[in-house]
Amino acid sequence: VQLQASGGGLVQAGGSLRLSCVASGRTFSIYRMGWFRQAPGKEREFVAGITWRWSGGSTYYADSVKGRFTVSRDNAKNTVYLQMNSLKPEDTAVYYCAAAVRIYSDYDRADLYDYWGRGTLVTVSS
Repeated sequence: VQLQASGGGLVQAGGSLRLSCVASGRTFSIYRMGWFRQAPGKEREFVAGITWRWSGGSTYYADSVKGRFTVSRDNAKNTVYLQMNSLKPEDTAVYYCAAAVRIYSDYDRADLYDYWGRGTLVTVSS
């Protein structure tokens, strides 16, 4: 599985961005897609996730982004999105999309994701 994220950029606080992640290769093997982020000097953290394999698409969010970010998917396009609204300077980070092929209940553990895309930088100015 290969992942390609895009959509990052510079935005003012309160603004919005939409990130996209296109999956290719053995996409039928994907169970869950996730978004993580890493700010300078900080560890990578979970942002949001969505079940990929079955209909319904359960979603999961970190407390810090609930109510502001929305994760969605378009299986026909092999794409997962992260709509980010009401952005804050503390949302500044490199954002990564990831794919998990193993079925685990722990959706926020980076070590349970098997494939990672190259990050896209989101900068929120105050």
